[in-house]
Amino acid sequence: MERQMEPLGSLTLRNAPPPDSFITVGGVRIGIKTTLKYLGIVLDSRWDFGPHLRALTPKLVRTAGALSQLLPNLGGPNITCRKLYTGIVRSMALYGAPIWGNNLTVRKAALLQKPQRALAVRVIRGYRTISGEAATLLAQTLPWKYEARVLAQLYTWRQVQARGGDLSLKEQREQLRRAVLTDWLHSLGSPTAGHELIAAIRPVFWDWLERRHGVFSYRLTQVLTGHGCFGKYLCRIGRELTGGCHHCANPEDDAKHTLLDCPAWANDRRDLVANLDGQALSLPAIISAMVGRESAWLAVATYCETVMSAKEAAEREREVTTDNPSRRRRLVRRRQNDLRPP
Repeated sequence: MERQMEPLGSLTLRNAPPPDSFITVGGVRIGIKTTLKYLGIVLDSRWDFGPHLRALTPKLVRTAGALSQLLPNLGGPNITCRKLYTGIVRSMALYGAPIWGNNLTVRKAALLQKPQRALAVRVIRGYRTISGEAATLLAQTLPWKYEARVLAQLYTWRQVQARGGDLSLKEQREQLRRAVLTDWLHSLGSPTAGHELIAAIRPVFWDWLERRHGVFSYRLTQVLTGHGCFGKYLCRIGRELTGGCHHCANPEDDAKHTLLDCPAWANDRRDLVANLDGQALSLPAIISAMVGRESAWLAVATYCETVMSAKEAAEREREVTTDNPSRRRRLVRRRQNDLRPP
């Protein structure tokens, strides 16, 4: 009984193989290429795994997009399920990371960030305009580029450990993870977006990642990120003509104004301050209180739910009565999509 050989292909280590080049093995003609897929990983002649990540990213984006349809911002699965779905795509993304994790350049790391950001936004029930840095930090999700580095370094360590060593696998993994978390904290010192929020979380970075209480609601995330029913944000995305506050005379309506200053919410703000033991309101102080006590988290979430619900109701009323044709045309679609991610 004979079994016909099914060659995978052959790989050249030159920049490009000669035209129509091939080798013959066992009477079978095998073409020479610059890439070769083996066990799910695309190997390339430069051994930098760029082709692998470029081929993988569209699959990750499609999967993340499909799962995102199951994760509306209002209602839908709880935080445990949302993190489970994130873990599915994470496992796909980090397949083979012990081999390629040490070869990530800035450009290749950016390929992993796109699907991770999409899912992190769903974990925190936020707008899709939230930056990847802010979304992953809020979701307590270590960027995958750092996770890949841990897996690669752990693989190298296990090869060395076979010749004898002092640390256990668990201890080494924790040590490597602590190191990349420190690198992440350092990189958050100069974020590309979400500066105020990230600056507020950095002083309590370790406590934020280790906390076991507090879940995000659609309206809490709006206030923390500034992406939501605020005049400044709506003006930026073309939904309002100006960024002024419709509830007072302030010329700039943003999350900070809503949280700290707007007189329309003075009574709700007074209750919030009382629940925070009279602490002066500022974003860093609020973040610190939320991390420290579950009761503080619930107090802030309640304030955001009450105030943002009122702002959203007022916005819907303006959409009905506006003379602006562009806003009226979007009214039906907006109502149909109320329970879908924005």
